[in-house]
Amino acid sequence: MTTSVPTTTPTSLPTTAPTTASTLAAPADSRALGLAHYAARGVLEHFLARHGATFLQQVTLRAAVTAEAPQTADALVSQVRASLKSDPADVHAALGELLTRGLLVADGEHLRPTEAGRALLAAVAAESAPVSARIWSGIPAEDLAAAGRVLALVAERANAELAGLAARTAGPTH
Repeated sequence: MTTSVPTTTPTSLPTTAPTTASTLAAPADSRALGLAHYAARGVLEHFLARHGATFLQQVTLRAAVTAEAPQTADALVSQVRASLKSDPADVHAALGELLTRGLLVADGEHLRPTEAGRALLAAVAAESAPVSARIWSGIPAEDLAAAGRVLALVAERANAELAGLAARTAGPTH
């Protein structure tokens, strides 16, 4: 539903312009970022659920699929933990579930994605593509570029703050 707000034209005559979420939105902040994240994640989780997969499993599987070389379990856990700030035990559990389902396979100390794992990611991507296209359609390229720069800066600063908090929590070692 859109509402109208008075605006002025160059001749100062009032007109009525439709408003949308983008014209009513407050400046970006942590809450807005979180709401956008969870809305988009909710869409993805809808498609993952059709395949009996979780968000954490998908992120972990994608890390294995996109790696340049097969990774050890510890390397995958570290990568996912760095991305999601997840508990390592939860990521290890997701790895175990992916192995049990045959979406990853152990090859010595390395884990490799299987064709079934790649097919799962491809199926979810294909099923969610039309919805994703609708979500992103009509957003000007310059807005997407600006948002990308801002989000990268926020992530960089938040990661630095988190590292500082972790260092202070750990305290001095002797």
